[in-house]
Amino acid sequence: MKSIEELNKIRVEKRVELDLRKNTNADTREKHILVCNGTGCTSSKSPLILENFNKIIKEKGLTNVRVIKTGCFGLCAKGPIVIIRPEDTFYAMVKPEDCEEIIESHIIQGEVVERLLCKDIDGTKVTKLDDLTFYKKQKRIALKNCGVINPEDIDEYIAFDGYRALARVLIEMSQDEVIETIDKSGLRGRGGAGFPTGKKWKITKEAKGETKYVVCNADEGDPGAFMDRSILEGDPHSVLEAMEIAGFAIGANKGYIYVRAEYPIAVQRLKIAIEQAREYGILGKNIFGTNFDFDIEIRLGAGAFVCGEETALLESIEGRRGQPRVKPPYPATSGLWGCPTLINNVETYSNIAQIILKGAEWYSSIGTATSKGTKVFALGGNVNNVGLVEVPMGTTLREIVYDIGGGIPNGRDFKAAQTGGPSGGCIPKEHLDTPIDYESLKEIGSMMGSGGLIVMDDTKCMVCLAKFYLEFTVSESCGKCTPCRIGTKRMLEILEKLCSGEGTEYDIYRLEKLAVNIKKASICGLGQSAPNPVISTLKYFREEFRQHAIEKECKAMECKALAKIEIDEEKCKACGLCQRNCPTNAIEGEGREKRHINQDKCIKCTTCIRSCPFHAIG
Repeated sequence: MKSIEELNKIRVEKRVELDLRKNTNADTREKHILVCNGTGCTSSKSPLILENFNKIIKEKGLTNVRVIKTGCFGLCAKGPIVIIRPEDTFYAMVKPEDCEEIIESHIIQGEVVERLLCKDIDGTKVTKLDDLTFYKKQKRIALKNCGVINPEDIDEYIAFDGYRALARVLIEMSQDEVIETIDKSGLRGRGGAGFPTGKKWKITKEAKGETKYVVCNADEGDPGAFMDRSILEGDPHSVLEAMEIAGFAIGANKGYIYVRAEYPIAVQRLKIAIEQAREYGILGKNIFGTNFDFDIEIRLGAGAFVCGEETALLESIEGRRGQPRVKPPYPATSGLWGCPTLINNVETYSNIAQIILKGAEWYSSIGTATSKGTKVFALGGNVNNVGLVEVPMGTTLREIVYDIGGGIPNGRDFKAAQTGGPSGGCIPKEHLDTPIDYESLKEIGSMMGSGGLIVMDDTKCMVCLAKFYLEFTVSESCGKCTPCRIGTKRMLEILEKLCSGEGTEYDIYRLEKLAVNIKKASICGLGQSAPNPVISTLKYFREEFRQHAIEKECKAMECKALAKIEIDEEKCKACGLCQRNCPTNAIEGEGREKRHINQDKCIKCTTCIRSCPFHAIG
């Protein structure tokens, strides 16, 4: 068991060694090669890059170079990513065969490998990570250690103030003081609903019951969302520390992390972190010599979307089928095995230690009047810089899409963004300057959700988008209540009719009527929010629904039954690019002739639309 004094010694000694990770002017000859080993980069052979670096360093007898396995740096579109400290050189799209050149040129000769430098939005090559436009408007709190430390080394977490907050709480603070600090910070639950975190902790503490539990909801099910996964992969100890702080605050001695089994890297790193914490005595009995006991177990979910709903999650932990319970009672008063249970998601917990260390006033100074702090988003879809971003609440959608995300590929126009996944709604072009916070999104018919942000360009069909989300909801419905089980199925059938050219204007009316009734009658929050994508697309893109129903036309060309792709002869430059990319040779014309499409051969794949630089096809 490590005492507070021993942890402080580790912190001081290790921080001197790791100073170059944060300080680009660090006075050291040592180099640290940071290699992203998050899921995205791992799928592109980053473990092999790590292995090659270590092999080459050993062969060359280099003693002043260390290779570090890290979590996600955020800029997933440029992965695999390698960063060299202390000079902060950012190498993008690195391949295993590039390791030799990086070691020889950069490490030994001190010359930057120009061809591997990351390109910024304007196409210029950027040497340093902090000079990239992608990072300039971000503020990392939940992600502060991701891409900086080795998530499998507890000493590195300790070096960057890890477990200091826990020590302060156990030695210097009372339960009420902890809860008051969290409450004053203004932190709201990052799982989607935005319930005040301090208030939830207070209710659970005051609930009657000798046994209480702390639960971490890591069942991240929204399509395109990977915020929680990245935090668990890059900084698992931040979640463990926060759960212990929460356990002390509410009077609990046991915690559960419910994480989907599809996150193997996150699960493995959580297991390592828990074992390390137990070995150091940070988990277990008499933590830091106090009378506080706390331990954590992992529970694997089978990937059911409904288990992201807190009561369905509790049912699953208890060994039953994941189905929501009727509320009230709420988990804070009657949760796991009927005991008061505190449930927060990964991102919420990842803010806790920083709030304890830096104070409620510091945290509440970030964000807006009603939405404090930062929010992590998984930015995806039709945007250049796909990745993980963390911005202060109140940052506009335009800033996220264009300043951080680098705009829309191929010069296309922004059409909409979907926030909140299957429970959220579409934000159209006219609301690009909407501040991203709980109230502002609700006002325009969307919601924060857990943090998925999918960007769509002008080639996307909004009827097709609504159908996509309904397909997901129908397949993931637990089936407990009729409105969700049957109602969403009927909505999907109507959308399928519209997309196949068989719909009528009356179907649009039926769609709206069903959406309202399902929202009112479903048992759980997931069922109640399932119609949201349809409601918001109808609100802002009703004309597209009418085109599908009345004119039998899909101008976005996504609904193949309604699509007719043609080339505008006035705009066509006869470059032949569309012709070369067409998979069925449906585009005809030679030399400087204007191209035209043979409709009998055209399969309406829209490859030609995406490849035309002059926007002559539509």
